[in-house]
Amino acid sequence: MNLTSKTQIAIIGLGYVGLPLAVEFGKKYPTIGFDINQGRVQELRSGVDHTLEVDTHELVEAKHLAYTTDIEDLRQANVYIVTVPTPIDEHKQPDLTPLLKASETLGKVVRKGDVVVYESTVYPGATEDYCVPVIERVSGLKFNEDFFVGYSPERINPGDKEHRLTTITKVTSGSTPQAADFVDALYRSIIVAGTHKASSIRVAEAAKVIENTQRDLNIALMNELAIIFNKMGIDTEDVLTAAGTKWNFLPFRPGLVGGHCIGVDPYYLTHKAESIGYHPQVILAGRRINDSMGAYVVGELVKKMLKRRIHVDGANVLVMGLSFKENCPDLRNTKVIDIINELVDYNVNVDVYDPWVSKEGAEHEYGITPIAAPEVGKYDAVILAVAHREFKEFGAAALRSFGKETHVLFDLKCMLPKGEADIRL
Repeated sequence: MNLTSKTQIAIIGLGYVGLPLAVEFGKKYPTIGFDINQGRVQELRSGVDHTLEVDTHELVEAKHLAYTTDIEDLRQANVYIVTVPTPIDEHKQPDLTPLLKASETLGKVVRKGDVVVYESTVYPGATEDYCVPVIERVSGLKFNEDFFVGYSPERINPGDKEHRLTTITKVTSGSTPQAADFVDALYRSIIVAGTHKASSIRVAEAAKVIENTQRDLNIALMNELAIIFNKMGIDTEDVLTAAGTKWNFLPFRPGLVGGHCIGVDPYYLTHKAESIGYHPQVILAGRRINDSMGAYVVGELVKKMLKRRIHVDGANVLVMGLSFKENCPDLRNTKVIDIINELVDYNVNVDVYDPWVSKEGAEHEYGITPIAAPEVGKYDAVILAVAHREFKEFGAAALRSFGKETHVLFDLKCMLPKGEADIRL
């Protein structure tokens, strides 16, 4: 099992994770980018990536990359890499449906000697306990005799132009020592930062799921501290700046925790823990705190509005930012929607402004139609929810011009200098 000129790769799923991977492999190997979304495939064929993760010139550089929605085209490959989403359902339980459907698809095309690598975030054991049996059932092939499996967790950070696929160390693993060596060599051929070969697939799965669980818990601590310090009349940012002068103090900040990873991955780990008889306490406590921040933000805003004798019922509020993070069009699991829904419960009229997100995407995902531009003098409150660079460039005076003579400016991200907003988290 070695990399050869006959190595042909298929990437299953061309989203934020799959496309950068397909492009990098497509620079060196014959690569098929597969997605069930015909519109997505058409835009990529025309040299456009609406996620903004890959530039047009990078798409052009991937000379060996072709895009398709046709399952039959996958038969050309002998290495398959799965990068489909792994969300949670309305009960905050793992939803493996996209992963299992992708495994069914692979079962129809995989042949003897082929290698299947999963990148989607799962809990330890999911790849071998759930995905592999599907491939075996559909293909009629035997695991670790006829086909082999690897797991290499994705570490894509949407909107981050510094930490890219090739500059982040890649964790790899395989179902046999030979498969592990093959998977590691495959990724090492495109990852400049190098690879780390884990001792097993389950170790690699666990490593991925705790990366974001750790971040989630650290942010939860900051959110709880912000709530405590607010009750004490202490500015949280001042406290964190002072504490940050110690060499080993971690620079986390309070805020909304959304996106496809940090607010989702911990539930995969807690689900697995509960299935083996352990009820996690710290992890779920952190999740409860972070999931409650939208309601907390609106509660603080309403209290400030009432103190200024601003009528809340029927008020006009501008929410600036809808994507889950700054300088990125990604709307997946954005927690700004929690703020919007809370405001609607108060019978507030909400305008949402975000120059990064598409109108169609916002309408499809959340039934929200973002405004083209804020109206001067219209709003009883303005919430800076996402730290887009365009919002930082406004400055306090311009932001306050959107408000009525008496209004509240809530700086959720500490974008403005201290004292220029009425509230900050």
